[in-house]
Parts: sequence; structure tokens; C-alpha cells
Amino acid sequence: MRPIWQAPTGSVAGPELCVAVTLAGGVGAMGLTWTPPEEAARVVREVLAEVGESPFLGNFALAFPPEALTASLEAGLPIVSFSWGDPRPWLPLCRSFGAKIAVQIANLDGAKAMSDAGADFLIAQGVEAGGHVQSTTALFDLLPQVAELGIPIIAAGGLVNGHDIRLALDAGASAAMLGTRFVATRESRAHPKYKESLVNGKTTALTTCFDGGWPSAPHRVLRNSTLERWEASGCPASGGRPGENETLGHAPGGAIFRYEDTAPRIGFEGEIEAMCLYAGTGVSRIDDLPSAAELMVRLRREAGLSATDGTLSP
Repeated sequence: MRPIWQAPTGSVAGPELCVAVTLAGGVGAMGLTWTPPEEAARVVREVLAEVGESPFLGNFALAFPPEALTASLEAGLPIVSFSWGDPRPWLPLCRSFGAKIAVQIANLDGAKAMSDAGADFLIAQGVEAGGHVQSTTALFDLLPQVAELGIPIIAAGGLVNGHDIRLALDAGASAAMLGTRFVATRESRAHPKYKESLVNGKTTALTTCFDGGWPSAPHRVLRNSTLERWEASGCPASGGRPGENETLGHAPGGAIFRYEDTAPRIGFEGEIEAMCLYAGTGVSRIDDLPSAAELMVRLRREAGLSATDGTLSP
């Protein structure tokens, strides 16, 4: 089993990063929740054309309808990951296409339920994770609880280097999933100023501030001017937040308003620093922007993994 997995960090995790991680011996990932079916099928085929039979995943957050799931499977998606909802209604479809299934869990009860449902992998998310956070438990408190279930566990949350990976493997995980660290690579679609903020960032907050598009879902972000302005006003609910209708900038698809949950990508313009900058707690230990291949070599070396560990199967 490949010991290094890339987290599907939404729209900034495109096929370029997925291919680069997979070709370097990891399991690459794409977020497909909001991708139209035709586009999802296209990018899955693009990745397959580059990586062949090597494993990669597409993620669907089930707080939203998985509209591109069937098209992705028809295109040959080898691993489907689910988060933020009950995937059991969708498992027979995934199995009918021969896809492997990974499910993000946040506690022992969820892990047992998904193991019983036949998931192939469990992604154990700790509260340290960046982006939208299901968990309320620290990763290294959660891992011992789920490591004895007899199913491969992928550790996720706050992991940024090979030393973190080694700790996760030694704690019973079969692999480690890194998100923020891979956002801060050359191949990610994150806006250059977002990447710069990750390199310079020190402090994160678990909040509900950036809920435009996904209400009531806790998320971890870098502290920035929007968050601090909201906190200074007493963290008011939607409808009473300072600057709520202000336009921070523009994306290729239209205006970006303050408090939107969209992370800034290449092509965005405006006040990038004030937008939603997802980051896990390990961000303070990120200090460069390598290529994904360079990063994978470093991670393997730091984790004490050989160049061929786990590269023959997902």
C-alpha cells in the first residue's frame, strides 16, 4: 500500500497535482464534489492517460449531491473517497465499477460503521486538519482507537513532513494523507498569494466564519483580516456580519464575496489575503514551494521509506 496520499483539497487540487503525486509514488487526489459530470469524466480520463494503472482518488463531500460520481466511475476512477455524509447508498454503484472505496471518519463509531459497510480504506481525520473538519478529536488520540479494526487506516490532519508520516505509521496507520503541504507545491491550483500565505503563515483557527456556500460546517483556515474583523464583532451569524456584501475580487466565474468558502485559485483577482485560506495546524512548518516530485522524495527520506515502499499497489 502506498504510504503517502494527497488530500483532495477541493478546487485547488486539480489533475496536474494528482498526476504529479501519483507518478512520484503517492496516491494523488482530486476534489470532484462541485465538478460538472462531463468535466469530471474528462479530468479522470486525463489523469488515467498519464498514470496508467497507478492509484488515485476523487472525493465527494456528501453534504452535496454527488452529481459527478457516475460519470467519474464510467471514466475509470480507481478510488472513490467520501466525506461529510453517509456513503452507504452509493457503495453498490462504486463496487459495480470495481472502484476501491475510502471513507473519511471522525470517531470510532463512524469507523466501525464504515468498516462494517465494506469500505476498503478509512481516512481518520484529526481536528488538526485544514479545510472542512468533521473531527473533534486530535489525530493521535483517534488513531489508536481505530487502528485495531483490521482495515487500512489513512491518517489525516496536521501532517506536513516525513517525520509526521513516520509517527502516523508507527501509531498504526497504513498511510498518511497530507493536504496543506501539497497545496503549497508548484503544481497546485492555489493562487500564488495563497501559497505565499501558507509559507508565511503561523496560526490557524477552527471556525464557521467562511460559510458562504457551505453553512454550519466547521473549517480550519489561516487567520486573516476577514476572520479577525468577524471575531472583533462578536462572531455574528450570517446576515449581520461586517462587510458581508463586500466584493473581495473576481474569479473566472464571477464575483467573490467576503465570507465565501471558496479558496483562491490561479486566475482569481482582488484581495486574495482576505479570502478563505484553508490550512491545517502544521502550516507553521511549511517554508517552501517545491514541486510535488521534489516533495515526495523529501517525505520518503524523512519518513525512512525506501524508494519502492508501497508503490506496487494502492
